[in-house]
Amino acid sequence: MSTAPARHGDSLLRLADVKARTGLSRTTIYRRISASTFPKPVRISAGLVAWYESEIDRWVSAPMEWSEVS
Repeated sequence: MSTAPARHGDSLLRLADVKARTGLSRTTIYRRISASTFPKPVRISAGLVAWYESEIDRWVSAPMEWSEVS
């Protein structure tokens, strides 16, 4: 999991929102994270993670082209 600095103006999405936007299950999301084909979550507190909305939007627009470095 990433510990990236806060991004001003970029909302954080919890797992339920990510699942709804992508249509993927929790298992598939974490499997894709392990394969580096899905954005990594950021830890926001102990036991609590979220995803940057901009990264999820970018993945949704081109899931087959997504990579961590692009």
